[in-house]
Amino acid sequence: MIARQHRRLVLSLVLAAACSSGGGVTRVDRTTPTGYINPVLDQDFPDPSIVRAPNGIFYAYATQTVQGGARINIQGAQSLDLVSWTPLGEMLPAKPSWASTTWNFWAPHVLWDAAKGKYFMYFAAQHDSIDKYGMCLGIATSTAPNGPFADVGAPLICGTGRNDFSHIDAMAFDDSASGRKYLYWGSSFQPIVGQELDDTRLHFRFAGDVPDTLLRPSSKPYEALIEGPWVIKRNGYYYMFYSGNDCCNPDTPHYAVMVARASSPLGPFQKLADATGGASSAILQGNASWLAPGHNAIVMDQAGTDWIVYHAIDPSKMYIPGTNRNVRRPMLIDKLVWTNGWPGVEADAPSRTDKPKPDIPVFRATTAGAPR
Repeated sequence: MIARQHRRLVLSLVLAAACSSGGGVTRVDRTTPTGYINPVLDQDFPDPSIVRAPNGIFYAYATQTVQGGARINIQGAQSLDLVSWTPLGEMLPAKPSWASTTWNFWAPHVLWDAAKGKYFMYFAAQHDSIDKYGMCLGIATSTAPNGPFADVGAPLICGTGRNDFSHIDAMAFDDSASGRKYLYWGSSFQPIVGQELDDTRLHFRFAGDVPDTLLRPSSKPYEALIEGPWVIKRNGYYYMFYSGNDCCNPDTPHYAVMVARASSPLGPFQKLADATGGASSAILQGNASWLAPGHNAIVMDQAGTDWIVYHAIDPSKMYIPGTNRNVRRPMLIDKLVWTNGWPGVEADAPSRTDKPKPDIPVFRATTAGAPR
């Protein structure tokens, strides 16, 4: 098995050779008279996260790629309805001073802080001193959702050496019940962990604290390596969606979305399989239409329906042309279905058939958080 982090390092070396037709933008309106058809963004757009700006526009952010022959550190796109997307190109135009000579920028998560009038982006990057720190979690801010985002000057937390890839896939979560702020992350065959942030969002609340262990890898399907946490609160529970096992193997990608839940933001979390006695906690797996779905975000529409936004591999277009068989991961959405307190997906997900669109009303633009 080739773990995702090692494939990503290879990708950083070979993507520069990608031609514009392979790494660039393919603008396709995926709406139909009755709904939409996946993929909603038909370009390489791995590890998507979503934020809705006060003006009602959705913004998506994704891991690095090549577009038009140019390296993009962090990708962006915008949409009014979660279905028809306009790529925005580069969101992080200046590399951080601590990651200025490397090119591994992964899995951004962005949230809007109305009190501060800023968007905060948490992302993973390879430190220039890779032998000492490996991958780190960085923070960048912007006054507009379409950027540019600027690094705050120092990483929040780093690994302990070249082979430490556990400090990736950060997700920030504000608990509506307590007002407290949390950050989740993890990978590299290590546990998914969480820790409370202070009110600035730039530091942990208690300096020197050890992150709480929330979920551990296991021998169950897809769980030898777990990563990509995304937390939501529904019906009194905190649900953590997470992914594993190998997103990017060019021969046999093996990836899926699992779920666990807890009664508090830092757990203890109980996996779906452990709660129900099932063989697996996976709720979204590959099928004949799509391979290796995962690394998701969750968005609720006007009708209160939850939608899972994620990447997957199209078997007919598996690789990014001009690279050494690096997998191409466009962005998809599908509806979540809740049963007995647990989320799942419709039987044909990851879908490729015509589906009803999310219920998204048109918002009147406001000045707060509006794009420039």
